[in-house]
Order: sequence, then C-alpha cells, then structure tokens
Amino acid sequence: MSTAALDQGMLMAATTTPGSSLTAGVGGGDSDAEIMLRAKAGDQSAFDYLVQKYRRPIVSFMYRMARNTAAAEDLAQEVFLRVYRSRASYEASAKFTTWLYRIATNLAVNHARDTRHERPEVTVSLDEPDEESGATLELPDASLTAEQDLMRRERMMAIRRKVEALPEQQRLAVIMHKYQLMDYREIAEVLKKSESATKSLLFRAYETLREQLKEFV
Repeated sequence: MSTAALDQGMLMAATTTPGSSLTAGVGGGDSDAEIMLRAKAGDQSAFDYLVQKYRRPIVSFMYRMARNTAAAEDLAQEVFLRVYRSRASYEASAKFTTWLYRIATNLAVNHARDTRHERPEVTVSLDEPDEESGATLELPDASLTAEQDLMRRERMMAIRRKVEALPEQQRLAVIMHKYQLMDYREIAEVLKKSESATKSLLFRAYETLREQLKEFV
C-alpha cells in the first residue's frame, strides 16, 4: 500500500469515528502541543483526538476562504493529511493551533490564487448559521417582523461579501479574529507578523468594513 493511501486511511478513520474508544483517555489535562507530541511519537489515538477537536473549526475556516462547501471539506482533509505527514518535524515551540492554522492558511491562500478565475460571485448558503444569532437564513426569526428579518438577511450577506472582497491578508486576519476567535498574538504568529502589525492590519480591515457597511450599522 502506498504512503498516500495509508495516510488517507488514517485520516478517514479519525474523521468518521468521533467519540470512539480510540480517543478514550486522550486529552485530560494535556495541552494540544503535548498531544501532538504523542502523535509524533506514533500514538494514533492522539492524532485522532486532534482531528476530531479541530475538524469543524478548520472546515469553517476553509469555507470562509473558498466559499464552497465541497472545497472546504476537501481542503480541511488536506490540512490534516499535511499535519499527519509533517508530524515528525513538529516542535512544541508554539501553540499547536498556530502550527495548524499556518498550514491551513498556506493551503487556503494557494487554493484561492489557483481558483481566482474560476470562482463565481460570492453566494451565501441559506442553511449557514449566523455567527451572531446562531439562526439560519432559511428559518425566519419569530422575534422579528418580516421587514426586520429581511434586513438581517441583507446585513449578513453584505458583511460576507465585503469580508470576501478585503485584501488577502486583511481577510485572513478578520476570519481568524472574528470567526475563529483567535487573539492578536495567535494571528500574528500564524501570519508571521508582529503583534502591532497585526493590530494595524485588523484596524484597517474593520475600518474598511465599517465604512462600506454604514447603511447596516
């Protein structure tokens, strides 16, 4: 069996058996970095634990970059394949999430550049939850009037379009800050910038969004 096929099999086992006995006892008081070091040493259940913990956040991150559900799933799977294949070189000198999102960011940026001429105009999935309310667009909010609900939908769509239109580095920073709930230091480490440069990057991005979304504020 080829290495690629073996790696794929390992990943499929991790992503299709959430909550299985493989991950029993993994986690506890250990940090993600310590668990990754266990995966590096050959502990498959440690790798499975990390995949199950971070799969949804990485799919979400990739969806906001690719704006395509199928592509997001494929890209997320590729992220974890790269994590698995790079496990021998992992060093716990930084948070595991920094290393993970650096891999994800590089992959997302390359995908965006490779497909920039193929992507259609940004669309919004009707069943994608609103980050603020948790509600989906296809289900009306009973607490709002029809006019208020329509305004809410328009606001959500407008925000997503404007975020998508930001320069690449600003878009990455906003997605990590607003949707992945990462702090300035974590984002700076992923983007390989100083913390002050990252704050300036986010400030410019939010100023742009604020200016372009005045009618919804």
